[in-house]
Amino acid sequence: MNARLQLAYVGMHPDRRAELVERHGSPESVLDAIERGRIEVPDRARRAAAVPADERLDQLASAGVGICLRENMPDHLAELPDAPDLLFVRGALPAEPGVAVVGSRRATGYGTSLARRYGTALASAGWPVVSGLARGVDGAAHRGVVAAHGCGAAVLGSGPDVWYPKEHEELGRALVANNGAIVTEYPPGTPPNGWRFPPRNRIISGLSRIVVVVEAARTGGALITARKALAQGRDVFAVPGDVDRPTSEGCNRVIRDGALPVLDPDDLIEAVSVVLGPPESALTRESSDEKIDDVVGRTIDELALEHPVSEVLARVARLEALGLVRREGGRVVKGR
Repeated sequence: MNARLQLAYVGMHPDRRAELVERHGSPESVLDAIERGRIEVPDRARRAAAVPADERLDQLASAGVGICLRENMPDHLAELPDAPDLLFVRGALPAEPGVAVVGSRRATGYGTSLARRYGTALASAGWPVVSGLARGVDGAAHRGVVAAHGCGAAVLGSGPDVWYPKEHEELGRALVANNGAIVTEYPPGTPPNGWRFPPRNRIISGLSRIVVVVEAARTGGALITARKALAQGRDVFAVPGDVDRPTSEGCNRVIRDGALPVLDPDDLIEAVSVVLGPPESALTRESSDEKIDDVVGRTIDELALEHPVSEVLARVARLEALGLVRREGGRVVKGR
């Protein structure tokens, strides 16, 4: 473990790290080659690699950051061919595969509103929600998770102590406080260089069973995540949009290529339930004798007069996933 941790502090691209370990036979051999100058790295990286692992572990403990080796990761991530060898984690990785909600940093108001509602509905139903803490869709989805007091994981393209964007630090800390996690394969102090973000997308999809693309242009990180998800055997959902809207072009294309179109949060919960079934976390929180009298016999519009419609949809969707209620003739009725 010591050599793997020291090598992580070199901060190289994950593909190059994996290629070097394969070529030299072990992390220890790669470190030795770096020390002898047989592998060229910046001087600061060579100095970082020489710091003893025990010293690094003390630094991480003081900063509230843990490490998770590949063999200790959840199977749905660890078994991927390009799984990270080591992750730096604030909080705790969700044990069960979650649902990733991704999209454009330049999302429209419609996109961010929908992403937040998705985050709230998914978290309320009990599924972990995964995203990247970026501006736009990512941040909105995370805010929905926090509002629902659910479990969320944010995968960074920087060190676990480098918040990017800076204004999302409070949001990231709130995810951890709600039993979620901040996750990255880059060590503390690593800046958010542009080349670090595409590799992190495989971790977002790797922690998930389903990837939902809310808004995406023809190119960008959201579509990279969708492609990674398909290669990993994950299901991909996408929100259809106007054919001439740039932020919908990517979604419309992945739907054309086989992604499942999803509409409102209710539609998303129903689609996720088909793939994942009622989540165990929700089943342990809710019991079959939960009071449902305040929703049974009423329409969504009637319930929305008393509570925000996003909260109503999330609660009804959660009860539907648990089999406690169903909808019939526009009204909520007891489940069969």
